[in-house]
Formats: sequence, C-alpha cells, structure tokens
Amino acid sequence: MDRFLVQGGRPLAGEVTVACAKNAVLPVLAASLLTRETLRVPRAPALVDVRTMLDVLGSLGAETRVEEDDSVSVRNAGEPGTRADWEYVRRMRGSVCVLGPLLARTGRAEVSLPGGCVFGVRPIDVHLKGFEALGASVRIEHGYVVAEAPRGGLRGAEVFLGTPFGSSVTGTMNVMMAATLARGRTVIQGAACEPEVEDLGRCLRSMGARIEGLGSPCLEIDGEEELSGAEHEVIPDRIEAGTFVLAGVLTGSRVRVVGCRPDHLAVLIDRLWQAGCPVEHGEDWIESQPCGLGHRPRPTDVTTQPYPGFPTDLQAQWMALMTLADGVSVITERIYPDRYMHLAELARMGARVRRQGATAIVQGVESLSSAPVTASDLRASAALVLAGLVARGETDVHRVYHIDRGYQRIESRLSALGAGIRRVAE
Repeated sequence: MDRFLVQGGRPLAGEVTVACAKNAVLPVLAASLLTRETLRVPRAPALVDVRTMLDVLGSLGAETRVEEDDSVSVRNAGEPGTRADWEYVRRMRGSVCVLGPLLARTGRAEVSLPGGCVFGVRPIDVHLKGFEALGASVRIEHGYVVAEAPRGGLRGAEVFLGTPFGSSVTGTMNVMMAATLARGRTVIQGAACEPEVEDLGRCLRSMGARIEGLGSPCLEIDGEEELSGAEHEVIPDRIEAGTFVLAGVLTGSRVRVVGCRPDHLAVLIDRLWQAGCPVEHGEDWIESQPCGLGHRPRPTDVTTQPYPGFPTDLQAQWMALMTLADGVSVITERIYPDRYMHLAELARMGARVRRQGATAIVQGVESLSSAPVTASDLRASAALVLAGLVARGETDVHRVYHIDRGYQRIESRLSALGAGIRRVAE
C-alpha cells in the first residue's frame, strides 16, 4: 500500500492536461454489453477504476484490449454471462452500471451490491424502480441484485427517477441503457442532467439508439432490436480539472488546466470569484491567477446540488481552500449528507471545522501544519493532498489507493508543476 509525502509551501507553475472523465468512461464501457460489435474509447484514462470495469466485463465474457495510448476496445460477440461477482463489484460502485445493459441484452442480471468509497448509505432503489417500470422483476438475494425481464423482453414505460437528494446519475444511466433495447418508448422524468449522463447518451446514439432530451430532466428513448458498435471519445473530467484549478488557487500560483470544459465548471469559477480568487478561462482551459502563498480567500458558502449546481465531488477540495479563508464558511452537502470523513483529517492539520448534520462550518485559519493523515475516499484523498501543498512541513497521506481510482498519476503531474510530492511504499 502506497502513501504520498507532500512538502508544503512550494508555489506551482505551468500547464496540466485533463484526462477523460472517470464518471463518464465507466458507464460507456458498460454500454458495450448492449451490442455484439466493438465499442472503442480513445485515450481512456489509465485508472484503477477503468481496469476494474474491464475486469468486470471480462468476467462476463467480453474481449477487452488496451492499446499503447490507453485507448480501450471491448467486444461481446457472444451472449454475455449474467452474473457480476462480488469479487469484482465490491471494488467499485460504478460496476452497478452493468445491471441495465445485462438485463436488456440477456433478459437476466445478477450483480453484487456495489462497493467503492465509504461515506454513507447510497442505495440503488432508483435503479430497481426503473427496471421494474420496464417490466422486470427485481429482488435482493444473498447480497446480489437479481433482475429478470418478462417473456418478450423489457417494454417501454414512463418512470420518475427523482430522489429526496436530487436526480440519480447512475440510476438515470442504468435505466437509459436498459430502455435502448426495450420494446416501445420509455420516458424518464426527473432524469439527471450531468454532463456524464449526456455523454453516455451521445455514445448510445452513435451505437444506433434513439434518445431525445439529452441534457434535460426528461428523456425519451425509443427502443431498438439491437445496437451496433461505435467509437466514442469521452468528455474531459470536470472533477479532475476542478481539483487542479484549486491546487493553483490554494498555492497562489498560475496554473493553466487545459483540455477541459469551463462550461461544466461554471459554478466553481463563480465561487472562486466570490472568494476573491480570480481565474481566467477560454474555450478549453482554465487558469488560476498568481496572488502568492499566504493569500487568504474570502469566506464563501457552497451547497452541493445536482448539475449545474456545485458538485459533491468537489466539496472536500473546496473545504481545503476554505480552511484558509479569512472568516467563517458554511458548506452544506445535499447529495451525500454523510460525506464528511475528511473533516477529522483536516483538523489534524490545524483546520477548524465542525459538523452540524449535513453542514460543515469552517473557521478559516492563517496556516495549516503538516501531519500524518489517512484518506477515507477518492475525493477526500485529493483534498488532503491539496491541503498538504500549503501546510508547513511534510504531510504524510496514507491509503492513496483511493486517489488512484480517479486521478491518473496525480503525483507526477503535480510534480511537473513544481509541487514537492512523492509516492513511497508503506
């Protein structure tokens, strides 16, 4: 098990290119189960989660190939297996995205209840509700979701997928994929509008699916008998882009993040301006502006919301910035109310943070100090690395296998910007 040693107090400078979005490429790869032909994803990110998804697909009988430039090809020429075992699915929540395609293609799916980051209960009730609306029978048996289509296959229907915490991203993706092979028209109300959902829809369209309303809360899908193969280039990772922008802001440095979609991060750019941390941006880049180490941002409140609101996946990184604000900030988590396991670790570094229900109250301090800290999940680990970039001394970040799930070689990319960070074995 590896850890990072992060030397604080070094300004950054330079340019970093954003990889393809992890949260988009995983469901796109799962969509390969909908066709007998090859689905190819150019320049897929070289991440642990991508390898895990390929393992899941391989266990179902798919032929997978990773090229020298990290492009990935998947082909399910024969009938896929119907059981995705716990051994694979426990490693990553995104594995649940195989449920919809398997059910639609084979009429039966047995998928272990998913694992991944641990920051509260994240039920998949919305997924199951959608499958039942399409005519499937669904039950939980021995830790597995068992879904069976009726004789004649899934049938189109109207279904509402909203939840008390907003739209379900993976629920929308799963039901949308299942509906592409259902008989008749499916109308999904309360659909998630995240860019990753829209990106999956564009991939399905390139495979021959008929989908209207992408990017809106109402999707209309007319089922086809079969889909074809395709080549689909996934959108840039907005969370990775936001993390690197915040690294530049925290260190008071000029860091240009290229190959991104600034329109996907409009809310982050807006909050940074409110915090007195100006950034510039163009068609495919965002650049933090130099203001020097020790510059304190203005306290700025955020509430996580479904897109286009503030992303829950940037909440921990934003908190790292607000620990140094000149005043009190309030951060409210509306998507995953228990996603605050990083609070105790930031407190070890001198942050003054306390939790009240789904809200964190952050009293900014003048500086952080290094400490041994432990990453609890993917985005929390990124926040601890960001905090380490500005803390006095050397911060020891343990259990960085979490960060490897969503950030491609983050230590070498930060080092190229001038950060003092290195990976060492436990």
